[in-house]
Amino acid sequence: MIETLSAYYYKFYPWLSTSGIKILAIIIIALVLNKIIYGFVDKSVRLAVQGRNNDSSNSEIQREDTLIQVFTMSIRIALFTTAVMMILPEFNINIGAMLAAAGVLGLALGFGGQYLIRDIITGLFIILENQYRIDDVIDIDGTSGVVEEISLRKTTLRDLNGTIHHIPHGDVKKVSNLTKDFSRVNLDIGISYNADLEHVISVVNKVGNDLSAHPDWTSFITKAPQFLRVNDFADSSIIIKITGETIPLKQWAVTGELRKCIKIAFDKEGIQIPFPQMVVHQATETTKNNK
Repeated sequence: MIETLSAYYYKFYPWLSTSGIKILAIIIIALVLNKIIYGFVDKSVRLAVQGRNNDSSNSEIQREDTLIQVFTMSIRIALFTTAVMMILPEFNINIGAMLAAAGVLGLALGFGGQYLIRDIITGLFIILENQYRIDDVIDIDGTSGVVEEISLRKTTLRDLNGTIHHIPHGDVKKVSNLTKDFSRVNLDIGISYNADLEHVISVVNKVGNDLSAHPDWTSFITKAPQFLRVNDFADSSIIIKITGETIPLKQWAVTGELRKCIKIAFDKEGIQIPFPQMVVHQATETTKNNK
């Protein structure tokens, strides 16, 4: 038994003292580099990624963690693949044939997974550039809704009817974010041609200021809704434009309340909001006789 162990020892000792030590060194270096790179990526991403003022801490942490996971996983795969390629020759394994086979397999997967790769790369840039976040209201090529989930491959929206839309990132051509940084009240109202325009402007501005100062709405409004301009001369009314600014997601609620307050104020001030009218000319007896 002792002689057998001694024979194995003398047989493998030269390999262990050369290739074995080299393999152990490669593994240790790979593990140490993995640890260092993870710490570097973690700190770099958390320093580089700038959140929005209205982002919750959980939302920002989720974005950072996603980026860290993507970067570290990519680097880890490259690092350990390189380590394995360096170790295999120590076992007298020809990696040339393996690399050729891997190239053919990679080519086949490339044709089959090109759409998946496109989705992932686009998703990475969406997250990296902070184009939109969870709970934002966005429009992707005509499909609107609240962002419920963002992964590297797809974005999940829920529209006003409650319908869920799954949109692969590779299909995204244009994104409109309705709630990034701030939102805007943009309201057009028709008034009668007989109305005193200066009086209308005064009433509208007072309503906007009062709404902005109201305890229930002041935290939502960052700039009081005010008269902006005469926007159009319509068939039956003068169209005036009113604008203001709100925190994200509150523009619809503020606009609805503003409509209500303006209607009440117009009724009190005798300002008419006209409806479409048609003027009918009736022929007189003299006109008929002349014909």
